[in-house]
Amino acid sequence: MKSAYELALERLEQRGVERPREDIPAEVQEKIAEVRRQAEAKLAELEILHRDRSGKSDLLKRQEDEQNYVWERRRIEDERDRKIEKLREA
Repeated sequence: MKSAYELALERLEQRGVERPREDIPAEVQEKIAEVRRQAEAKLAELEILHRDRSGKSDLLKRQEDEQNYVWERRRIEDERDRKIEKLREA
């Protein structure tokens, strides 16, 4: 019996979509997992600091803090994605 993943891959192939690469070595997978863990830790820290600051300021300051929070969150996520892509290409 095939798994749902295998069935989905077969359906994609029938539509002309290539199978995703599955030949990532174990050491690269571990490095990718480490990059993800580090990013998750940074995001958690950022969120804690943001929540702490958000209740202690006026409306304009909170809006500015919210914009900075969103910008910093995107920066961390983009950095994580770039590192992962670099590891996959190597």
